[in-house]
Amino acid sequence: MTISIRLQKIFAYAPEAIKAGFITFMCLCVGFPLMLHAQNDMNKSNVLQINPTDDFEITGQGTNQAWEQVDWVKLNPLRNPGEVYDTQVKVLYSSQGIYFLFQCQDKVITSTLREDFADLYNEDVIEVFLWTDEAQPIYFEYELSPHNYELPILVPKISNSFMGWRPWHYEGDRRTRHATHIKKSNTGEVTGWSGEFFIPYQLMKPLNNVPPKPGTVWRANMYRIDYDKDTVWWAWQPIVNNFHDNELFGTFEFK
Repeated sequence: MTISIRLQKIFAYAPEAIKAGFITFMCLCVGFPLMLHAQNDMNKSNVLQINPTDDFEITGQGTNQAWEQVDWVKLNPLRNPGEVYDTQVKVLYSSQGIYFLFQCQDKVITSTLREDFADLYNEDVIEVFLWTDEAQPIYFEYELSPHNYELPILVPKISNSFMGWRPWHYEGDRRTRHATHIKKSNTGEVTGWSGEFFIPYQLMKPLNNVPPKPGTVWRANMYRIDYDKDTVWWAWQPIVNNFHDNELFGTFEFK
C-alpha cells in the first residue's frame, strides 16, 4: 500500500478537528514559501544599485554618455493622483560626489520663486533625501525647482521633530552643480522638465559613511511635487506622513 493511499484512509476516518488542522498545516507549507518569495521581490524593489562614474559636466538634460549605463527608476504618485505624469530618475556616483537626473512629464510649470534657499516645496520641485548613517538621526536634503533654484539643507530629526540647517561657507568645492531644462513642443506648449545636479561629498560633512565606497549602503528617498491643479506627490519608496519618514526610505548600494 502506497503512502498516499494510507494517508487517504487515515484522513477519511480522522476527526474533523484533525482534518482542519491538517489542511491548515498544508496551506502554511505551500503559502509560506510564496510569501517569502513575494517579500524578497519587494525587498529588491527597495534597493537601488548605484554605479560609479568619472566626473562630468552638468547640462540639465542628461546629455553626458555616462547616463547611458544607468536604467531609469520610476517614481510612483502618492497623493491626489489626478492627471498622473511620468517621473523617472537616474543616479550615479564618483569619487567627488553623487549625481542625479530627473525627467518630469508636465503641462504647466508652477515656479515663481526666484531665489535659492526659498520654500521651493510650495511649488513644482524635485527632491532627494540621503541618510548616510542610520545610527545618526541626521540626513541631507536637496531640492531643485524647474527654474534651477536650489535648497540644500542638513536635517536633524530628533523625537520626530525636524528642522533644516543651511550650509555654512557654501563656496568652492562645497557648492553643488545643477541645471534644469523646460521642454516644449513645436507649438510652444510645455511637455515637461528635467533637472540634473551634483552633490559634492564636501558639502555633506560631517555625515558618516561619506564618501561612499563599493559596498557602502545609504538609506535614501527621491521625490517630486507638482501643482498643476491638485497637489501631487511622487516618491521612490512609499511614505505615510511626509517626506521625512526616514524609517521608510529605500537603500542605495554603491557598486
